[in-house]
Amino acid sequence: MAKTKPGKKDLDSYSIKGTNKVVRPGDCVLMRPSDSDKPPYVAKIEKLEADHRNNVKVRVRWYYRPEESIGGRRQFHGAKELFLSDHFDMQSAHTIEGKCIVHSFKNYTKLENVGPEDYFCRFEYKAATGGFTPDRVAVYCKCEMPYNPDDLMVQCEGCKDWFHPSCMGMTIDEAKKLEHFLCSDCSSEDETKRPLNSFHVSPPDEAKPDI
Repeated sequence: MAKTKPGKKDLDSYSIKGTNKVVRPGDCVLMRPSDSDKPPYVAKIEKLEADHRNNVKVRVRWYYRPEESIGGRRQFHGAKELFLSDHFDMQSAHTIEGKCIVHSFKNYTKLENVGPEDYFCRFEYKAATGGFTPDRVAVYCKCEMPYNPDDLMVQCEGCKDWFHPSCMGMTIDEAKKLEHFLCSDCSSEDETKRPLNSFHVSPPDEAKPDI
């Protein structure tokens, strides 16, 4: 193992206390919050380090939940959505509770079953300014909102856009029974198609806090 500073050494892995699970740099983990009423924090391990007394510290890059971000949770945010922040910390490895998986947005939408350890990330987040990368995402449906993977949507066979059943005046059960679907624009052929727009996800500049 490579020596870093006198009395400190990098570790290749760490066994989570009270479990048989092993974590390594690059893994995503659940970390115990100081307030037991809050859900565990989610972080990506950057580095594991032990001192001469074998106290293990972990350098983490935090994921933020939508409600922890400037602007808060919005309609299109999924229940398991996280933002990869530019906020790093050193923490005691004892605060690691378990492992989790943070999927890409595309891979998350392909999961047949979403387990308690499954999350997804489609944005990087600047903690100081509330800025997002990418700054814009495609919108769908006539409500022109970004895609929330928790919501059922139906695809129009004409324009290939996706729609919320409620925006089309249908129940979810009715939408599940559909074999074919045309949106109102495509079913009235004389209407011109609208271009696919995008949604600005970062808060406006004036909403930035004083740093």
